[in-house]
Amino acid sequence: MIVRDETPADAAAVRRVVGAAFGQEEEADLVDALRASGDAVIALVAEDDGEVVGHIMFSKLQAPKRCVALAPVAVTPARQRQGIGSRLVRAGLARARRDGWRAAFVVGEPDYYGRFGFSAAAADGFETPYPKPYFMALALAPHALDALAGPVVFAPPFRALE
Repeated sequence: MIVRDETPADAAAVRRVVGAAFGQEEEADLVDALRASGDAVIALVAEDDGEVVGHIMFSKLQAPKRCVALAPVAVTPARQRQGIGSRLVRAGLARARRDGWRAAFVVGEPDYYGRFGFSAAAADGFETPYPKPYFMALALAPHALDALAGPVVFAPPFRALE
């Protein structure tokens, strides 16, 4: 299995993976909208024997500046619990660090995302409509979150879901 950048040719396969992983099309619509709006800054796929089996996307936040949102991460149901999602998260975070993003934010399961260093405590200084235990942050550079606070403003396609 390889993790690589998403290409335009992957769009249909990514849509199938995301829709299947979430059991609905809302997240797949979000991926399409983030791509179309230009807000997606990192999009990776996991490919096994020429088949896309996983996907992750990071989009730029409107606030705080130089920060990203991780959402969604998806693995086709038949391939879940095999470490594919973890590989995608690690590869995506490594890319975000290399690209100079200050911090990443995620809304998700604390036990899962905590394995990668995300924590609700790191997000304490930020305002969000999401429940605090599930709203987490991760500094991508030393002390990157120390001087940041205030509202977290997601890209417009996220707000369209509300």
